[in-house]
Amino acid sequence: MAEPGSDEGSLRDSAERLALAAVGAVALTGERVEELVEELSRRGGMRRDEARELVGDLTTRWRGDAQRVGERAGMTLSGAFRELGLVTRREWEELELRTAQIEHRLRLLEKQ
Repeated sequence: MAEPGSDEGSLRDSAERLALAAVGAVALTGERVEELVEELSRRGGMRRDEARELVGDLTTRWRGDAQRVGERAGMTLSGAFRELGLVTRREWEELELRTAQIEHRLRLLEKQ
């Protein structure tokens, strides 16, 4: 189990926030939007078009927040992987290509 102040705990917290934000942004289906608009217009004394605009603005904001949390979590994970000495898939593939090129050149030199 991770200590509350540890990097692992911080990564877990970031991942949980990302998941919750994404679920919240995606879970608001068209049907649920209409229910929310109806509820706001009935209880809040708003016109339906005002309520729909408010819900649309909030949904857009939630989705933006979810995206920002995802980006921050990605940067945090990337930094943690870097500290652990792990390489990305792209870096690994570049190294494989460079190794293959060197092996090819070596074989050419050995044939001479």
